[in-house]
Amino acid sequence: MATWDQIAEKTLDLSQKQQEEVLRFVESLRREGGSKGPRKSLRGIWKGFDLSTEDIEQARREMWSTFPRTDL
Repeated sequence: MATWDQIAEKTLDLSQKQQEEVLRFVESLRREGGSKGPRKSLRGIWKGFDLSTEDIEQARREMWSTFPRTDL
C-alpha cells in the first residue's frame, strides 16, 4: 500500500477537528521544507564596507563592557 493511501486510511478514523490539525501540519511541513530554489550567493556581501581592526576592537569593547554582570 502506498504511503498516501496509508495516510488517507488512517485519517478517516479521526474527528473533523483532528483532520484539520493534520491538514495544518502538512501545510506547515510544505512551508518549512518545500522545494527551495537555488541559494543566492553571498559572495560580495561585504563589498563597500570598510571595517578596520580598531572598529572591530571598539565593537568588542562595547559588547563586553558589562560582562560579567554583578547584579544577577
